[in-house]
Amino acid sequence: MFRNQYDTDVTTWSPQGRLFQVEYAMEAVKQGSACVGLRSRTHAVLAAANKPASELSSYQRKVFRVADHAGVALAGLTADGRVLSRFLRNECINHSFVYEAPLPVSRLALRLADKAQVCTQRSWKRPYGVGLLVAGLDESGAHLYYNCPSGNYFEYQAFAIGSRSQAAKTFLERRFEGYNDYTPEQLIKDALSAIKETLQGEKLTSSNCTVAIVGRKDDGTLEPFEMIDAKRIQEIIDSMEAVEEAPAEPSSMQEEERGSDAAPMDI
Repeated sequence: MFRNQYDTDVTTWSPQGRLFQVEYAMEAVKQGSACVGLRSRTHAVLAAANKPASELSSYQRKVFRVADHAGVALAGLTADGRVLSRFLRNECINHSFVYEAPLPVSRLALRLADKAQVCTQRSWKRPYGVGLLVAGLDESGAHLYYNCPSGNYFEYQAFAIGSRSQAAKTFLERRFEGYNDYTPEQLIKDALSAIKETLQGEKLTSSNCTVAIVGRKDDGTLEPFEMIDAKRIQEIIDSMEAVEEAPAEPSSMQEEERGSDAAPMDI
């Protein structure tokens, strides 16, 4: 039933210095549906694949608004993710009430990491089986953090979590160096392309993905965190597919021109 005698309690160390229940929680993140996050200097985008439990059921939400300036995408146990997103929402509300200013994204990620870390030091608790991508905007610009069930958190330019996320990471690693100068539209297209990499041949449509964006407008005002509606997502997907198919058409026309040019020489 158990791997060994050291994984029955989250506070029990193995001789190799490992906490197996924390590793099991991290494995739960890998089994969840894929989520992608990327940011430029002024905007951050979150995208998630919508995977229903069966053909008869609807999918569970994977992207949540935390405040006007921040939101999260999660992979793993969605129930745990809802609890943590509610905690983040309360933290933002309390900070705004006391200081009359939005909670900085770095401090938001830190408080989430502290809450997750407590569950690795209490024998009557278990680690949260969910990983969260925290995206937001503050005075220093757009930010993207990944919070792990172990209590660790890291800032990224672009990142992917969940099942088959390695394909999305490979795609993002080839392109992330230019993300600082990307427009919101370009960020959304790359987020959708990364999600497409995780679908293993399944067609990407507006019904099997969710995209959200937060950022700063050209006049310096906040563009609140919002879900992009399905119609706009489908329009972007259609434009991406049109670009992918475009190079094939000129090549066939060029072959016809070459054939028409070659005919007089054969005569």
